[in-house]
Amino acid sequence: MTRRLYGIGAALLLNMTMLVGCGPSATSEPAETPGKVAAPESAGPLNVTVSILPQKYFVERIGGERVNVNVMVEPGDNPATYEPTSEQLKALSGSAAYVSYGAPFEKAWMDRIAAANPEILIVDTREGIELMPMQAYHHSEESKHKEEQHGGEPENPDPHIFLSPRLVKIQSQTIYDALVQLNPEHKDVYRANLDSFIEDIEALDEDIRATLEGVQRRKFMVFHPAWGYFARDYDLEMVPIEIGGQEPSPAELAALIAEAREDGIKVVFAQPEFSTKAAEVIANEIGGEVLLISPLAPDWLTNMRSVANTLAEVLDQQSTSS
Repeated sequence: MTRRLYGIGAALLLNMTMLVGCGPSATSEPAETPGKVAAPESAGPLNVTVSILPQKYFVERIGGERVNVNVMVEPGDNPATYEPTSEQLKALSGSAAYVSYGAPFEKAWMDRIAAANPEILIVDTREGIELMPMQAYHHSEESKHKEEQHGGEPENPDPHIFLSPRLVKIQSQTIYDALVQLNPEHKDVYRANLDSFIEDIEALDEDIRATLEGVQRRKFMVFHPAWGYFARDYDLEMVPIEIGGQEPSPAELAALIAEAREDGIKVVFAQPEFSTKAAEVIANEIGGEVLLISPLAPDWLTNMRSVANTLAEVLDQQSTSS
């Protein structure tokens, strides 16, 4: 069976530098990002720590040259099982802010992250966002009905808010507000960068809608249910293989295979940070293949377009082969 890699997440490895102070670096130049406004040379850039690579992209788009961004979860690591190293916790002493999105590891480590630097500003980018429950595969109508009847804050909220362009606009405003709070003298720079980023997000949203508009079959199967917000926004149906963080039982696996056959699914999506074993079993049984897409690519804008194009291509093929 052929396994292909779509998107850019698994192919790009980013060299991460630990933050050691709040002053400007004399040996490195910040990477250029489209839409940034150059800030005047005055005080050094803010050191900001984030959980994952897409958040680094967001902070850099808004902060421009006024931020140095450190990432906790390195390329290839799984945010669900990640544990910060002692060196990373020590490096937090040099950060002015920690940008959170509700990663699984943050629940266990947030107190220690805050304790590593009592002065650090914790920025929760979930603010102002109505969270969905983490989607699990429903092999019975009873279990599906129970989830639909569950009201209030979800017990197991889906943290993948960074895969919805609409929600990224909200997160970007939260990041902007935090940077202005920490560095108000550069408010105009941050505002101009934010406006430029919002324009790019809105263009991305339009492009994705246009890409997926004519797709008839809109159901796709994926190992880890990372694309729930994306599916909701673009009228797709995500069928996750993972069951509550665990690989499916034999009975659940059989139900997934039957559903894939019934719906003409020929591609099972997986991501590089997780095992592909269950995805490969299903793909073998349906005469299909496994494709890798990563939600954690460093160039968020390019990756989102790539994933949308991949989904459109796969769903079109499923429509014509059925």
